[in-house]
Amino acid sequence: MRILVIEDEKPLAYLIRRGLTEDGYAVDIAYDGDEGQYFAEDIQYDLIVLDIVLPKKDGFAVCQELRREKVNTRILMLTCRDSISDRVKGLDSGADDYLIKPFAFNELSARIRALLRRDLDQGSPIIQTGEISLNTVTREVKRGNQEIVLTSKEYAILEYFMRNPKAILTRQMIENHIWNLSLDTESNVINVYIGRLRNKLNVKEEDGLIETIKGAGYRWRME
Repeated sequence: MRILVIEDEKPLAYLIRRGLTEDGYAVDIAYDGDEGQYFAEDIQYDLIVLDIVLPKKDGFAVCQELRREKVNTRILMLTCRDSISDRVKGLDSGADDYLIKPFAFNELSARIRALLRRDLDQGSPIIQTGEISLNTVTREVKRGNQEIVLTSKEYAILEYFMRNPKAILTRQMIENHIWNLSLDTESNVINVYIGRLRNKLNVKEEDGLIETIKGAGYRWRME
């Protein structure tokens, strides 16, 4: 999953990116409000971590304009402002949650997982297709009772598929969703990862669970 961090304090932005990357997310950083808004409108993110006090345009304005432009990405505001009026203003501007600095990274990580779970039908951390289950909190993947060990990128691709069943995902969509802006992916990288994922899940292409759509991309089928 891909997250945008809009934070002008570079040491904090780097720490957040490092922690979220270790959690398996692809992370982009913007250092001012204008740049952050441009990224958020141009790229499809799963979640935005948005500071309030920013150069050029503050977080309240960024959030309001993104909502006005129908960008519905989950937004978690970060700020040192702890008054109730500021929290109300942040939520009223369109934010989904609000975290006060300083904060423990574990809390940030937990709040992000909670926001992302809202997109699941029952709000459960478990996504299941047939014998295959994926726990979005523990990142544990199983086929039946057997645990399957995946790399962070393999897990991210599988989660993307399972959150978008029956949708055709192009190679470009997968690359944009899984890798950040700093990576120039090779032309066959998606094919390689899909092959590895099929092998680890013990599913063959002809089984149709990870279906190749010729000339288009791939599709996760729910029977």
